[in-house]
Amino acid sequence: MKVKIIILSVITMFFVKTVSAGNPVTSSTMNDQNSVEVTVYNNNLGFVRDTRSITLPTGEGELYVKDIASQIIAETVTVASLNEPEKLSLLEQTYEYDLINSRKLLDKYVGKTIKLQIWNQYHDRKDIIDATLMSNTDGPIYKIGNEIYLEHPGIKILPELPDNLFTAPTLTWLYRNNTEKPHTMEITYLTNNINWNADYIMTINENETTAKLSGWATINNQSGVLYKNARLTLVAGEVHRVQDIQRKRVFARAEMQMAMAPQFEEEGFFEYHTYDLQRNTTLKNNQSMQMSLLAASNVTIQKEFLVHGDMYSYTRSFRDEKQKQDVNVYLIFRNTAECNLGMPIPGGTIRFLKQDKDNAVQFIGEDRINHTPVNEEIKANIGKAFDVAAERIQTDYKQITTKIHESEWEISIRNHKEEDIIVGIIEPLPGNWSIISNSHPYKKTDAFTIRFDVEVPKDKEVKVSYRIKVGL
Repeated sequence: MKVKIIILSVITMFFVKTVSAGNPVTSSTMNDQNSVEVTVYNNNLGFVRDTRSITLPTGEGELYVKDIASQIIAETVTVASLNEPEKLSLLEQTYEYDLINSRKLLDKYVGKTIKLQIWNQYHDRKDIIDATLMSNTDGPIYKIGNEIYLEHPGIKILPELPDNLFTAPTLTWLYRNNTEKPHTMEITYLTNNINWNADYIMTINENETTAKLSGWATINNQSGVLYKNARLTLVAGEVHRVQDIQRKRVFARAEMQMAMAPQFEEEGFFEYHTYDLQRNTTLKNNQSMQMSLLAASNVTIQKEFLVHGDMYSYTRSFRDEKQKQDVNVYLIFRNTAECNLGMPIPGGTIRFLKQDKDNAVQFIGEDRINHTPVNEEIKANIGKAFDVAAERIQTDYKQITTKIHESEWEISIRNHKEEDIIVGIIEPLPGNWSIISNSHPYKKTDAFTIRFDVEVPKDKEVKVSYRIKVGL
């Protein structure tokens, strides 16, 4: 039988009673809010500034603040009176998260008498009997009269809501107030489980020379509270957090502003970038919401084909036949005004669409990009080329000493596309190396990498060969 709990005292009565010490209790809910500001970081963290108008009795009392995030980081809470700061002193601060449920309610009545309502089927009526709750460890155990009941089908009736149980996460303060004027109180705190990420869609034109870029901010609120008509700020950047407390650097954000595109305005702040929504919005709990972040047309793009070698291949012989290799396709664009961008771009997932001759679009790949400042390059891997084939073979190998190896390699590139292309061959090299001979020119991109850029005509095959000596 489903156990029902009847609470005779109305829950809200709990918030107007006085505590044992005689201090009055004042409760504040979302209805008292003047404003709420939410700053969302992209590492599952939020900073909340909640401003409320609260009238407190003079003298000492307790203030219960409800409608705050259940994922609050309690040690980061601060509170202050903005209009009467000298008239209000906070003596103690507590975060109450021992929330009400049937088990906790009954635990409070162990050793006490409660009432059980039972159905008297013989007289067609409801009878109420007294029962002493002896234990609630593994289900309720009652003493009724001189008998012990391990289970009882009666509906439990409690005389009142016990102290120190709350229906929602609640911040409590013991205060001393010296004014009858309402306080404009600002409550700030950090909360976990609110996050945002950037998602981009780049639609490439038929000739693959320009693209249209749109960016969306996805805000995911699982912090345990509704932020109604809130001012929203998004922060892009890697905010450092320590394991036990995250206050110092993040609270520096208390005065951040932000901006971009029509509804977001971007601004640099410290080592991050902020994006202020230029209107208020409501963030519901357990909701994901998307907002337009940026839009750009005619972004200049470049397509690149790359084949990557293996730096561990140079110190052993290969008896296999030609090894097929992937030809990866990258799209490159620069975050500059000349390319019709030129704004800080938050890291996120970028998805690529391609227009065909009928102006219909198809999905062609996606990649993750990092936070990208102005005038930096964005390079995204969108997949593998279907009509470009690559093979590699070791044509010679000899071990000169135990640490010196010499080998010769041939990389074949076949282009089955309808246009000429350029394929980059990236060769990571180990130890001390030197190129003995090569069929095509190369450039040294760093201390241990060379790159061949090879023109491959349509329907043709080009073979790139080189001989290398490496010493470990």
